[in-house]
Amino acid sequence: MSDDLLIPLDKYLAAGLHIGTQQKTKDMERFIYRLRSDGLYVLDVRKTNETLISAAKFLSKYDMDDILVVSTRQYGQSPVKKFGEKTGVMTIPGRFIPGTLTNPNYAKFIEPKVLVVTDPRSDFQAIIEAQQIGIPVVALCDTENLLGNVDLAVPVNNKGRKAIALVYWLLATQLLREKGILKEDEFLDIPATEFELKFK
Repeated sequence: MSDDLLIPLDKYLAAGLHIGTQQKTKDMERFIYRLRSDGLYVLDVRKTNETLISAAKFLSKYDMDDILVVSTRQYGQSPVKKFGEKTGVMTIPGRFIPGTLTNPNYAKFIEPKVLVVTDPRSDFQAIIEAQQIGIPVVALCDTENLLGNVDLAVPVNNKGRKAIALVYWLLATQLLREKGILKEDEFLDIPATEFELKFK
């Protein structure tokens, strides 16, 4: 595959993985490829690809049931659920209840060793608690996100339905490869579109 991309470049582009917002932060500058004429910042797909591989390597050091993946955002909930089904990690799609990681008296209290968030802005409560208990945070980050509380950022359009589905599908694939569950050139047994939120 050209340049060691996990999937062909046109597949990344078709899912809009690279389309950022009209805002950018200093933190995200290094991941930005260019500014479009309509004022949208465009992310560098090669950096997305590279950080996805790093994130999978990093996560593979943990047991699957020590990893927690959250998404408050609607478009992230279905991909996060599927990610959990395919990898066996813990997931919280939907509202993150304060105290989930910090209050042992809460009925659904859990103790993950690493947190993955879909958007540092909408998943801020989970990040705050991860900091309180001292666990690392991997985050999907768009051009306007701040990385102050993020240990490992994957630059990606974290608002697009197809983009979020594809990135979680790739992360699941790559994580299972790192774990030796899938062969190096093997993909998940379902297409990335199966990770997408389906409209009734």
